[in-house]
Amino acid sequence: MYALIRRSSAIVGCKLQFSRTASTFTAPIINDTGLYGYSHLKTAKGFQRFAEDAIERSTELLNHISSMPSAPEIIRKLDEISDTVCSVIDAAELCRHTHPDREFVEEASRASSRLNNFLHYLNSNQSIYKAVLKAENEGDSLTDEGKRAAHFLRNDLENGGIHLSPERLDQVNQLNTEIVQLCRKFSTNIVTDPGHVDIFPASRVAKPWRHLVKPIYQVPKDISEGSNWCRDGKDEKGFRLVTSPSNLQHVLQCVSDAEVRKMAYVQGYSSPHENITILDKLIAARHEFAQILGYKSYSAFALHSTMAASPEVVISFLLEMSKVVRPKADKEFKAIKEFKRIKNCEQSIDLEPWDEGYYTWLMKSSAYNMNSLAVTSYFPLERCIEGLKILVESLFGVTFRHIPLAPSESWHPDVIKILLQHPNEGELGYLYLDLKSRMGKDPICAHFAIRGGRWVSDTEYQLPIVALVCDFSCPKSTSVMLNQQEVETLFHEFGHALHSLLSRTEYQHFSGTRAVLDFAETPSTLFEHFALDYRVLSTFAKHYSTNDVIPKELVKSMVEAKNMFSATELQRQIFYALVDQTLFGEQPSSGRDTMSIVADLKQQHTSWKHVDGTHWHTRFNHLTNYGAGYYSYLYARCFSATIWEKICKEDPLSPATGSALREKLLQHGGAKDPNDILNDLVGNGITRTRGKGVIPDITCLCNMLEL
Repeated sequence: MYALIRRSSAIVGCKLQFSRTASTFTAPIINDTGLYGYSHLKTAKGFQRFAEDAIERSTELLNHISSMPSAPEIIRKLDEISDTVCSVIDAAELCRHTHPDREFVEEASRASSRLNNFLHYLNSNQSIYKAVLKAENEGDSLTDEGKRAAHFLRNDLENGGIHLSPERLDQVNQLNTEIVQLCRKFSTNIVTDPGHVDIFPASRVAKPWRHLVKPIYQVPKDISEGSNWCRDGKDEKGFRLVTSPSNLQHVLQCVSDAEVRKMAYVQGYSSPHENITILDKLIAARHEFAQILGYKSYSAFALHSTMAASPEVVISFLLEMSKVVRPKADKEFKAIKEFKRIKNCEQSIDLEPWDEGYYTWLMKSSAYNMNSLAVTSYFPLERCIEGLKILVESLFGVTFRHIPLAPSESWHPDVIKILLQHPNEGELGYLYLDLKSRMGKDPICAHFAIRGGRWVSDTEYQLPIVALVCDFSCPKSTSVMLNQQEVETLFHEFGHALHSLLSRTEYQHFSGTRAVLDFAETPSTLFEHFALDYRVLSTFAKHYSTNDVIPKELVKSMVEAKNMFSATELQRQIFYALVDQTLFGEQPSSGRDTMSIVADLKQQHTSWKHVDGTHWHTRFNHLTNYGAGYYSYLYARCFSATIWEKICKEDPLSPATGSALREKLLQHGGAKDPNDILNDLVGNGITRTRGKGVIPDITCLCNMLEL
């Protein structure tokens, strides 16, 4: 909603030639005396000064813009304001999720809140709006990227209601503030109120978990609260299982006791209860916000500047996908049900939602002789980081150089800092890696842009700085070993990082992942394919003790096991996207019961039953940060499947593949129309027009999943 900050907007195509010499690139000033290299952040209180200086500098730039300079000057100065404000908000956001010092977290939150309030002022400022209109009208003096920036700035300002009457603008600003607060409360509740079940005796779950690797699985560490319990006057050992999302996933997959799985499922998906009311308020606030701006629904508002362009296009795409996937999903459901019947030696049996994870894992293990220890033994975290290094060097000729961290620059001893370099182009950007779980760190896997890239002058480029944060854990006194899903997650987040680090945009407004919502996940989803290709894995996946290269047959089994229930998983993603679209679609005057909506959609579009009283959507955080945009993951899966088939599959490590990806996809960030980027990369056919919008061609994805 912020005109001057585009965390998920498209990146503009820039005329940078990669033949420029290293001297052309100048690294941003990175002081080693403060957090992330910012000299302000030597102490937690430095966030206050950081925010004050950003506001002071932005006000100076605003005064200059108010004098109505030339169109190029207006856009450059507005981009500098965006860069200045982003530097505080993005640093604060990373700090809030990762810093072990509570004082730093609290000061970061205060700084972020202060800058968000300042953004409301900027986005309501008529001088900025008039200047943007002037720049757009004088577009002949702008580069193509500058014209795109002027258009998006004007569009985003109007999305904030700047063109409305003062009274209506005040309403919009109040609703904006309410929406931010509701989203934050929704997210906080997921962490603070995950629900729990008390298990007696502990042996009901302890035994199957003894053979698993990660400490999150081990009973009393991490997921238990007081190992010794007494019940009914009996000295009976048990424990309290906190049904956080990660713990719940492990229970549903690993515990053989069906009653324990049921208790965990029902309790986990009935928490946090408060989020039912918060979601109702969020839906109402977003709907009112959209209607003030002239849209039928929040979904219509959120999608009007995306590739899809409208809810009607998205819904038609999702219904088409649902129809295509249903036959195979039903077939998979019947196979799971039959496996359960045979496993339990019964004539007939019902298949419950809490059975899915457990029996599909057993079926995969049985069919492909899969052993979780056998897989993880080839993926020590250090080797996986080496794999990322080998991949970028093979594709792009880019090298990793580990940079020593000053104690005050780093927020934890586990953090690694890497400089990406090219032999001809010099320094390309900086990457922080914070990949291990720890107490006090949010259990997330995410890409954070600390600073976007932009041309400061004709000869000086501000290098991007990003951080990858993951939650990979390990038992004490052993190294971190990743399972297959975690390797894919690491490659996914690294795809985001490469999008940021290798983009070369004129304005940071379009740097890296700051692209339209339904395009931004394409590079990250594409890099998941590299994590499943034997030619890539064989370059780094080696046994932690013998150093033997991962067997080709094991990789084949990994891929086949992953795809064994691909229709069921794809059906689930379609269902999630339909829930998202429906909740934020047109609203009846009488209001709606979100629990009933979710139950009806599950019955219509999945093969699985709904459990009365549960409300999994109240812990589905994408409803807040991807409101009406969750479909974008499916767009990205279709786009990336086509790119992999057409560009990467023949030789995923070749410089020719890397050159195509870098010059036609990654370098543009959000600065160019994504439809043009995709068709230039792959050729016509990767997208189809539908009404005023664009949808992906689903052929390659369907072929890949044998739908």
